[in-house]
Amino acid sequence: MSEEFTDWDTVTYLRKKAPKASQMRSQQAINQAQRQGLAIETTKKFHAATNKQHSTSANTSKLDKETEQLHHDTIGLDVGRLIQQGRQNKNLTQKDLATRINEKPQVINDYEAGRAVPNQQILTKIERVIGMKLRGKEKGQPMDAKVAKK
Repeated sequence: MSEEFTDWDTVTYLRKKAPKASQMRSQQAINQAQRQGLAIETTKKFHAATNKQHSTSANTSKLDKETEQLHHDTIGLDVGRLIQQGRQNKNLTQKDLATRINEKPQVINDYEAGRAVPNQQILTKIERVIGMKLRGKEKGQPMDAKVAKK
C-alpha cells in the first residue's frame, strides 16, 4: 500500500438518503413510525382528489327534477344557427371551435342544436372566435364594429 491513500485524519460517514415525501406517506412508513413511537399527523383535505372543476349550487337537485313550473332555459335555435353560420364562415368544425374555446365538442353540438343551458362565459368565447354577436339587439352582427371604436 502506498502512503498517499492512507489518510487517518479524514472520516467518511455512510448514511441512507432521507426518504422522499411520497415514501413518508406510505403505509410502511406509517407503521415504522408507529413502532418507533413517533408522532404521526393525519389531516383530511376538503374535496381532496375529487377532480371537480365546477362547483354546484344548492338548486342543482331542483333543476335536475325538471317540471313544467321549474325547467332549464335553453338557448334558442336562432342563436344555434348563428353559431353554425359563423363557424362555417371561418371554415371551422365543431371540434376546432371547441378546441379554441377550451370546451368539449359536445358543448358546441348542444349550443348549435339549441339544447344547451346558456353560459355567458362560453357565449363570450364563441363570439370572439367566430367574430359575431350572439346576444342582445345586435344578434348576427359582426363584432368588428365594436372593436374599431375602442
